Amino acid sequence: MAIFAQLQGLLGVALIVFLAWAFSENRKQLPGLRWIGGAFLLQLALALLIVRVPVIWDAINVANHAVQAIEKATLVGSSYMFGYLGGAPLPFPLAEGSQPPLIIAFQILPLVIVFSAISALLWHWKILSWIVRGLSWALQRTLGVSGVVGLGGGANIFLGVVEAPLVLRAYFERMSRGELFMIMVLTMANISGAILILYATTLSKTVPDAVGHMISASLISLPAAVLIARLMVPGDGKTATDPDDTSLKYDSSIDAIIRGTMDGVQLFLAVIGVIIVVFALVALVDQMLSVLPLVGGEELTLRRMFGWLFAPLMWAIGVPWSEAPTAGALMGTKAILNEYVAYLDLAALPAGELGPRSQLIVTYALCGVANLASIGLLVSTIGTLCPERRGEAAALGMKSWIAGNLASAMTGAVIGLVTAV
Repeated sequence: MAIFAQLQGLLGVALIVFLAWAFSENRKQLPGLRWIGGAFLLQLALALLIVRVPVIWDAINVANHAVQAIEKATLVGSSYMFGYLGGAPLPFPLAEGSQPPLIIAFQILPLVIVFSAISALLWHWKILSWIVRGLSWALQRTLGVSGVVGLGGGANIFLGVVEAPLVLRAYFERMSRGELFMIMVLTMANISGAILILYATTLSKTVPDAVGHMISASLISLPAAVLIARLMVPGDGKTATDPDDTSLKYDSSIDAIIRGTMDGVQLFLAVIGVIIVVFALVALVDQMLSVLPLVGGEELTLRRMFGWLFAPLMWAIGVPWSEAPTAGALMGTKAILNEYVAYLDLAALPAGELGPRSQLIVTYALCGVANLASIGLLVSTIGTLCPERRGEAAALGMKSWIAGNLASAMTGAVIGLVTAV
C-alpha cells in the first residue's frame, strides 16, 4: 500500500496528459512520446534536485531570509502609515490569552507593493533580466522551445499577468499560434514574484519553508506548462527570429521604483477587491444553497460541491481519498474563484485535516493564477499590446485556463512522487 501511495501520482500524470490530449485542437499532430516522456522526466528531475538534494534546497531557502528582511522592512512602512493596524505596537493592553490582530490588508498585502518596486529596480539594473534570460536559455536547450517562449517563461516567474507580456510586446504580432498559447499557459500556470512572497507569507505558519516550496513550484511548473500547451495546441511554435531585446524598460532607478510602486499599488487594490467580491459571492451562493435539503446531515455549500467535483483529480495526483474532498474544495476555489482565497482557506484548516504530504501536494497544485478572472485580464492585456491578436487570444482564453490548471495539478503530482509517504 505504501508503494502504491508513493506512485499514486503517476495516475494523475497519465490522467492530465490524457485530458490535455482530449482538449487538443489536433489529436493527430502531437509531439512524439519521446518528447512527452522527456518533458515529464525534466519535471521529475527538477523536483528531485530541489527537494532531495540538501545543497540545492538550502540555496533556495536562502530566499527565506530575503523574504523575512523584506517583510520586516515593509512592516516599518505599514506601521508608519497605518499605525497599530499596520503592525505597530498596540496603544491598549490585550485581554489575557488573546493575540494581536492580523489585518491582511494592512500587514501582509503591502508586501506586494514593496516587492513590485524591488522587482522593477532589479530589472532596470539588469539583474532580473539576466536571470530571466538564463531560464529562457534552459527552456530552449531542454524542451526545444523558441527564444520568445523561453523569455516569456522566465519572465512569468518574476512578473505578473500584466507585466510579463510587456517583455514580449514587440513579438506578439509575428509569433505563431502555438507560441501565443504556450505563453498564455506559462502565465496561467505560474505566479509572479510579488504574489509568491504574499502567498508564502500567508502560509508561513502552516507550511514549513513556504518560500522555498513556492520557488520550487514555479520552476517545476515551467516544463509542465510547455508540455500541456503543446499537447492542446500542437506545433513546434518556432518563429523566424528570436528576441534580442524587450519592451520592458525604465528610464532610471527612480523611474523603476516609482513605476514599480504604482504597479504594486494597482495589484494591492486588485487583490483587496477580488477577495472582498469572492468572499461575498461565496456567501451569497451559500445562502441560496441553504434552502435546499440537507446532504449528509449538513447544509450544501459551494466549497462542499467543489470538494466533490475535484476530489477524484486530487486523489489521482496523490492525496489519500479520505482527504481528497478537502483538497478538492481548495482546488475548486483556486480554479474557479481565486488562488489566494484558496491559500487563505488552506492556512485556516484545522490541524490534521490534511496530512503533511497532502498539504505539500495541495500547496504546489494551487500555485498558479489560472482562475476565471485571469482569463479576462490576460486576454485584455495581450489585446491592448497587440490588437491584431485580440480575437485569437480571446479564443484561446478558456483553453489556457484549462491548461494552466492541468499544469499546476501535474506539478502537485510530481512533488507527491518525490515526497515520502
